[in-house]
Amino acid sequence: MFPGLGKINPKQMQAMMKQMGIGQEELEISKVTIEKQDGSKITIQPANVQKITMQGQESFQVSGEIQEEEPESFNEEDIQTIMEKTGCSKKQAEKALKNSNGDLAEAILELSE
Repeated sequence: MFPGLGKINPKQMQAMMKQMGIGQEELEISKVTIEKQDGSKITIQPANVQKITMQGQESFQVSGEIQEEEPESFNEEDIQTIMEKTGCSKKQAEKALKNSNGDLAEAILELSE
């Protein structure tokens, strides 16, 4: 970050950053979830989050173990079929499809029990 300064202990670094008008604060956060526009999610857990304030702007630095989830998309016809066969709600039909890994027959059986 600061070339030519060699090794600096963290307290010295924070003092230098404070003199430059840069504030840094560690936040006690256990999990961060980022929802992307395509519906997928990035979850960081456990999360180490630093809030950095510089010239009135706040930014966050997040590090930790990353897990990515793809968006769930089920065939609308399958959802309608499950709803018709079982009389369940759309939300219940989607949950049954999720539980059955997209298997239509298994989802219907699950809701018919």
